[in-house]
Amino acid sequence: MKHRQLEFLFLNVGHFFDHLIILIFSAVAALALAREWGMGYAQLIPYATPGFVAFGLFAVPAGWLADKWSREGMMLVFFIGIGTAAVLTALADTPLQIGFGLFVIGIFGAIYHPVGLAMVVQGRTKTGMPLAVNGVFGNLGVGCAALITGFLIDQTGWRSAFVWPGVVCVVIGFAYALFLLRTRQLRASADKVSGAKAKSDQMLQVSRPVLIKIFAVIFFSTAVGGLVFQSTTFSLPKVFDERLGELAVTATSVGSFAFVVFALASIGQLIVGYLLDRVSLKLVFLVVAAIQAVFFTLMVGATGSVALAVGAVFMLAVFGQIPINDVLIGRITRSEWRSRVFGLRYIVTFSVSASSIPLIAWIYALWGFDALFWVLTGAALAILIAVALLPAAAAQSKSVA
Repeated sequence: MKHRQLEFLFLNVGHFFDHLIILIFSAVAALALAREWGMGYAQLIPYATPGFVAFGLFAVPAGWLADKWSREGMMLVFFIGIGTAAVLTALADTPLQIGFGLFVIGIFGAIYHPVGLAMVVQGRTKTGMPLAVNGVFGNLGVGCAALITGFLIDQTGWRSAFVWPGVVCVVIGFAYALFLLRTRQLRASADKVSGAKAKSDQMLQVSRPVLIKIFAVIFFSTAVGGLVFQSTTFSLPKVFDERLGELAVTATSVGSFAFVVFALASIGQLIVGYLLDRVSLKLVFLVVAAIQAVFFTLMVGATGSVALAVGAVFMLAVFGQIPINDVLIGRITRSEWRSRVFGLRYIVTFSVSASSIPLIAWIYALWGFDALFWVLTGAALAILIAVALLPAAAAQSKSVA
């Protein structure tokens, strides 16, 4: 396997573990701790907030360090750091302790998006499919958080749900360190080539006012999209636990249905990635936002197999939206600034994601999940309106490395 392909594999596996570990608590809280600690679901989930705050807040310094020091070095810190933090979180005996553990997980988890995505697009002229493939691994991590956690809860208890993914992640980190040592000269040569290529490439040429408008749409849709993504991925195991009835009666079955939905939804990301390299980005974005709005509305009151089918479709659109802004950022930013720009994007995404956790708890406690899906419908419509204002210059299908 070529050096670039193996590096891409490590980046994809890293995306998988980033989302898996950060979301373990959502399934643990819904399926085990609420019973074991005698606390309600709405009481428990706010303890995830510090982790998601850190997940967003530390993205910018992580991107800055990667641009100034080493992207590969930061990825090594990510693998070993988030894995170790997950193992230590399993030692928690109180909600405050588990909240602190999740905060540390969030610090190391923040490294991945600004650093890993910059490495994925580096030196590529067409970025839609690479970002989509990488995103699929992240989505599978989201799905496996529910699947693996549910299985381990039924078999050995909630602590093992943190321990085993953490141990595997640390082992992969050591394998990545070995890879870096053995390919040091190859990477140095590749960096020279990609650096020369970046200087010769023509970036998307737009006026300053148009560039400002593009970034405004990016960051607005990022913020609202972060609310949508976090609300759906965090709450889906609990939604299925309540609404699937006899279809899902154990933690493993709930986790399995969530995994199947997330895995199928990943197809949406591949479709969108393929289209982004070939047709108008704006058109693709409009269709994705419209599908979200329609199916969030249909989820209100849905139960049983209908809820399962509708959930699968809106998750298809939620996951499909993920690579769009990343592709656009890749088109309008220089390589030497890219980690920091991705960091800014993800600090917006996950800061909003953190605020969505107490929002879910509040809405669920007062009105239940139907109210949450009405809120998500409004969010999808807001994204639709913002994308309609996207300048034509940003809608072209050609990517720039």
